[in-house]
Amino acid sequence: PRAILRPTMSTYVLIHGAWHGGWCWRKVVPLLEAKGHIVLAPDLPGHGNDGIPAATVTLKNYTDRICELARAQSERVILAGHSMGGIAITQAGENCPKHIGALVYVSAFLPRNGDSLVTWALQDRESRVNPSTTNPQADGTLGFKPEYVREAFYGSCTDEDVAFAQSRLTAQPGIPLGTPVETTAENWGRIPRYYIACDRDREIGRASCRE
Repeated sequence: PRAILRPTMSTYVLIHGAWHGGWCWRKVVPLLEAKGHIVLAPDLPGHGNDGIPAATVTLKNYTDRICELARAQSERVILAGHSMGGIAITQAGENCPKHIGALVYVSAFLPRNGDSLVTWALQDRESRVNPSTTNPQADGTLGFKPEYVREAFYGSCTDEDVAFAQSRLTAQPGIPLGTPVETTAENWGRIPRYYIACDRDREIGRASCRE
């Protein structure tokens, strides 16, 4: 009898961007699950429903959370990060490479060794996020001017989706944004990497995305 080829099922870990939480993947998760994949969309520390005070959160907190999830899976995960999430998945790729099968940057920062998010963000003249961000608060967290939410983040999303998202945005921890990533060819450099560029993205200019 002819062999039946079955699609390969994978485990995805989806990492959100600044100010957001795992909830931002709510329409992506069921699409992947419908194909038989396992999908995790966690809140990073200090985001979403996570209870850690945002002012205390570090890049290490982000990557520890990601690596803990990756290690708990029965197979190497496909780790995808959006926007600021690119910084987090880059460092996670360095810290626990044996548990990551691929890194996917979804319109995300893709830093070189020694770069921080701030390295690129301050040079990005195309981003609509930069002029929409409030000055750092006394505790170092960053806010967002609500009147710019649709323009910077949500483009052609429905009013319902914009309202859903805006009501869930939280203060952004400042420390991870200024922390340089540390990567090596032996760890992060050996993981297959893919970049998904979004033509109508207003968050990050193309020149600021790439390594």
